[in-house]
Amino acid sequence: MTQIDEQSFVQVCNWISQNAGIAVPKGKTDLLRQRMGRVLRRFGYDDMRRLARELVPNGAADVQMAVMDAASINHTYFFREPDVLQSFMDIAVPEFQDRSEFRIWSAACSSGEEAYTIALMLIDLLGAEKARRASILGTDISGPVVDRAELGIYSRVQMARTEKRILDRWFQPTGIDQFRVKPDLRAMCTFRRMNLKAVPYPFARPFQAVFCRNILYYFDRADQSATLRAIYDVTEPGGWLVTSVTETIRDLGSAWEPVAAGLYRRPK
Repeated sequence: MTQIDEQSFVQVCNWISQNAGIAVPKGKTDLLRQRMGRVLRRFGYDDMRRLARELVPNGAADVQMAVMDAASINHTYFFREPDVLQSFMDIAVPEFQDRSEFRIWSAACSSGEEAYTIALMLIDLLGAEKARRASILGTDISGPVVDRAELGIYSRVQMARTEKRILDRWFQPTGIDQFRVKPDLRAMCTFRRMNLKAVPYPFARPFQAVFCRNILYYFDRADQSATLRAIYDVTEPGGWLVTSVTETIRDLGSAWEPVAAGLYRRPK
């Protein structure tokens, strides 16, 4: 039976904070203990002390990756917080929709629901042909969820807020109560693994808009500010930031200008 002692658990939490920028909320410690228990069993470790010893600069990369994956928060679904999404479509998209190409980044994309939702709403707003001008990048620190995003298979629960006309047109039933993204929608989105704490970000061209929703409150204040600055640097002047309505960035000293709930703009 695996053992999780408090001192080693704290060491692991500190490593997660320093390397992934994820500050474990008090209400999530039991969940993280369960996830760390699965990591211990996966690698055949008897206790948390063995795991903590691997989280050093030259430790086992596969163990470190598994810890990061276990710590990441991956609960999401299609059309989450529709009011914020609609504000982005109504206010921001008209500013750049006539370009030959526009770039949108879904940071902390989890298993891809947000990126595909953006693509679907652009199709509704602009039409399928014009919406294909969008280049949508989804990134997440967790390799397994990025793999799921690329696979593009979702349960009926994840699709609960998706209109039937959208489900019928853009998804293919596969298995019991599961749906696969059709190739023409899948082609609008690219997915990559990326750690938001690894600044500066390695993008050669700026984005017109960045979505960073439901992730900042898992970071401590210093990492929140650093992430917002790094996103600002890769967004073009006049570009847009979309956050969750449950997150506020106004007290973080950022240069982003508020426009509507969850919608900010980089000054031109």
